[in-house]
Amino acid sequence: MVSVGTVVWLSSELMFFAGLFAMYFTLRSTSAQMWADETAKLNFPFALINTIVLVASSFTCQMGVFAAERLQPRRTGGVFAFSRWGMNEWFILTFLMGAFFVAGQTTEYAMLVSEHVSLSSNAYGSAFYMTTGFHGLHVIGGLVAFLLIMGRSYAAKKFGHFEATSAIVTSYYWHFVDVVWIGLFLVIYVLK
Repeated sequence: MVSVGTVVWLSSELMFFAGLFAMYFTLRSTSAQMWADETAKLNFPFALINTIVLVASSFTCQMGVFAAERLQPRRTGGVFAFSRWGMNEWFILTFLMGAFFVAGQTTEYAMLVSEHVSLSSNAYGSAFYMTTGFHGLHVIGGLVAFLLIMGRSYAAKKFGHFEATSAIVTSYYWHFVDVVWIGLFLVIYVLK
């Protein structure tokens, strides 16, 4: 039931982001020259590195899910024996990669503000900050979820199917956030 509920909820989130994409494309179609001028201020290599880190975090998240499915919350070997890592080690790495992404997005915002691109500067600024900002809030929500899942695994007397299911549905959310970012990255940074 939890998995079905999560998928239904993510469907509503998909509609929310579809609305943001529609706003972006509508504003872009009415202000082509402004879009060309403003997108020239984007730092593509910086955003690409940030994107690679976020996409890679989906793989580490999935490794944590595999460990949760084995009912293995913690590592059974050395710190560098990655094949023996448990859910918590993989989720800690995922958390750090997600936090890196949020820090990178914050840095990019600071760089754009120094270029006079802000939420209220023009239609481009509004569209850029609303789409990426709402996505960033979703990433932060995922980071909080990882903390809760890891805390629950430490608090549980025995790691069982309930804890594993929680980890799995959290991964659904994380993968969703990553896929949305790939779409945003392609629309904002690649399509000119």
